[in-house]
Amino acid sequence: MATERQKQERSVINQAASEKAMTAKPPEKSATDRPAQRRSKLLSLIKKAGLRGLLVTNPKNVTYLTGFSGDDSYLVVTPEKTVLLTDSRFTTQVEQECPGLPYETRTARKPMAELVGAFFKSSGNFSLGFESQHVSFALHHDWANRLKSITLVPTTDLVEQLRCIKDASEIAETREAVQMAQRGFEVVKSLFVPEMTEAAIAADLEHAMRRFGAAKVAFDPIIAVGPRAALPHARAGNSQLSEAGFVLLDWGASTPKGYKSDITRVVATGKVPAQIEKAYRVVLAAQLAAIALIRPGASCQEIDTAARKVIEDAGYGKYFGHGLGHGIGLDVHENPRFSPISTDELKVGQIVTVEPGIYFPELGGIRIEDDVLVTKDGHEVLTSLPKSFEEFQARR
Repeated sequence: MATERQKQERSVINQAASEKAMTAKPPEKSATDRPAQRRSKLLSLIKKAGLRGLLVTNPKNVTYLTGFSGDDSYLVVTPEKTVLLTDSRFTTQVEQECPGLPYETRTARKPMAELVGAFFKSSGNFSLGFESQHVSFALHHDWANRLKSITLVPTTDLVEQLRCIKDASEIAETREAVQMAQRGFEVVKSLFVPEMTEAAIAADLEHAMRRFGAAKVAFDPIIAVGPRAALPHARAGNSQLSEAGFVLLDWGASTPKGYKSDITRVVATGKVPAQIEKAYRVVLAAQLAAIALIRPGASCQEIDTAARKVIEDAGYGKYFGHGLGHGIGLDVHENPRFSPISTDELKVGQIVTVEPGIYFPELGGIRIEDDVLVTKDGHEVLTSLPKSFEEFQARR
């Protein structure tokens, strides 16, 4: 028989699922091949860089340019042809996910480097770009030995330049990731009991998000009770909610297509120390000041400065050491970046996190994080969980 807790969880999930069904929008219809459009834009960047082609090895970039969700695969992009180099295990998957995309497969007797060498064997002399941030020295050395007539040219962020700006389908995916994360959180928050551990919260949170359609967590949830919240990247452990009056949760969901959300909230579960409450209000003021400045053309450095000034003016400057936020998409951390040294400017279609924090060693920390879309008129905050100190209390 189901326990009382299981019944409660099931009731919350069923109610939320019913609400989602009533408000769900029909799937987006599009006659265009988005991956093909992205590859076309990439070809322009390849030509601008003075290259004949690009060997894409970052799995996230391969997915972005093809729609293929498997791994162990490379993509060759040249003006003459685009070919996916993949493993024979993925033949059916490639044909299902990337209909019409040319591909070649390797087998257990042919390593990927050999497949790459064979593919370019009769290509003649030309310059081939490779993703320098995703290729090891050993792999580059292997390629150089196999591709004697090819000039290998390191490149940086060619595909990432395109990924930085989200199209309508990517924005819709991110909205879904946000909703999955928020619904999962509401379920877990309703189940809080004093003896609940950080690890149990993390496990329940993943389970709930998957129940709402998430393929997996966007990253290992950061669940930190009381003093452990002073660790910005704390790992969920055995500390119980009863050990302090508040808990910090930093979590996100990943959709089946790989798009991520990233949210942070601090929940009061008991009596909160006065210094933590004061810091919370300062962090919230800093976050709201930064979000208000988000618009196309805005300087990421200036937005970071605006939030940092609120915290510094309150006397907490030394307790805020990390950047204000970052882009998000297929990876949790993408461009642009908010920081005191950032040279980025915001563009329409970017999705960024805004997450100022204050961390007191041995007492605890505060961080508040939302996902924000840059629109042509300014911005849209995609997250909707309450965050004022008064309203954001766990049910007790």
